[in-house]
Amino acid sequence: MSDLPLLRTVGVHKSYGGTEVLRGIDLDVAKGRVVCLLGPSGGGKSTFLRCVNHLETVDAGQIWVAGEPMGYRLRHGKLYELREREVARQRRKIGMVFQHFNLFGHRTALQNVMDGPIRVLGTPREQARAEALDLLERVGLAERTGAYPAQLSGGQQQRVAIARSLAMKPELMLFDEPTSALDPELVGDVLAVMTSLAAEGMTMLVVTHEMGFAAEAADEVVFLADGAVVETGPPSQVLGDPREDRTRQFLARVLA
Repeated sequence: MSDLPLLRTVGVHKSYGGTEVLRGIDLDVAKGRVVCLLGPSGGGKSTFLRCVNHLETVDAGQIWVAGEPMGYRLRHGKLYELREREVARQRRKIGMVFQHFNLFGHRTALQNVMDGPIRVLGTPREQARAEALDLLERVGLAERTGAYPAQLSGGQQQRVAIARSLAMKPELMLFDEPTSALDPELVGDVLAVMTSLAAEGMTMLVVTHEMGFAAEAADEVVFLADGAVVETGPPSQVLGDPREDRTRQFLARVLA
């Protein structure tokens, strides 16, 4: 088990009605690595991330996080679906940052970050407060701990959302286009936090259209289109010298 990547997906399929959204996704993410998922809208990237976190159930294939099959228990060679409470336990290993911030509007930045450790992990309040203050400082919001979400810019709210996820001490961080809802001038602050996390060795799977971030921070870039992996490799190859016509066409449109 110790030899397995932190995240492994094998033959993941997902359909909605008669539409096949994911068509056999195989992907490994080793501990401490950053993988960026690129591709056109509707290509299945966000659905794939939701499957990793078992927010969506797969129709076929298997997903392992830290050696455990997500959403299932292996017993006598057969998989049995877990109860929601057991799935929630598995999800503690995974932090997820969405396009929209989903903060509690009636709680301050500090309270938003403290909430999960206290309620879910049973962390003593003073310890949770001290750790939340450290995390807010880490994302550049030490002076905004008492602000409510409505008093924060979109970029600041997203950085609170990142701190909130980190407060749960995840082994794997998932980012679903975390800058797509931000004004252009606010994107840089969020990407700087993510780049810092990558440099510190956080294992990350990132859906993004930010080519600069992918080039700088990713260990591997995966191009996903029409629910299938088209091309994968280091950023220098996939972004700089792609092998597949579909990848070249996508990059030409994005970079234009």
